[in-house]
Amino acid sequence: MLIRTARPEDAPAVWSIIEPVIRAGETYTLDRDMTETDALAYWLGPDKETFIAEEDGTILGTYYMRPNQAGGGSHVCNCGFMTSADATGRGVARRMCEHALAHARSRGYQGMQFNFVVSTNERAVRLWQKLGFEIVGRLPLAFHHPVHGYVDALVMFQAL
Repeated sequence: MLIRTARPEDAPAVWSIIEPVIRAGETYTLDRDMTETDALAYWLGPDKETFIAEEDGTILGTYYMRPNQAGGGSHVCNCGFMTSADATGRGVARRMCEHALAHARSRGYQGMQFNFVVSTNERAVRLWQKLGFEIVGRLPLAFHHPVHGYVDALVMFQAL
């Protein structure tokens, strides 16, 4: 699996991955009716480094990295990860996160923080914990899940 910087020509493949996740509304706080233009502007925005995971020319996942905060908080990065439904369970998210951790260290970040991990996204929570992230905060009933109603969001952190 190759993980590389996203290129403009990757936009259609990125959209094919992020659209179903956005529309489902189960893991991200993005507007479920977000347009393709707005979604791609968000995911591929100039405030982020965006990466692609591909295998045999097929894009399986994407992630972005950015400073979590400005100024005095810019030494901690934040990432967002999405995997193609066809690639679920194949280790794509793990590989992207391992890449992100190495890339963050190479960029001089001192930590990586996930600000809002929906508690019902149990697969992601387990994976992040296996990769060394700790739950450092819980936001009670902070996310309105379309199936489960109001659920907690977790803040997860790893020092680098």
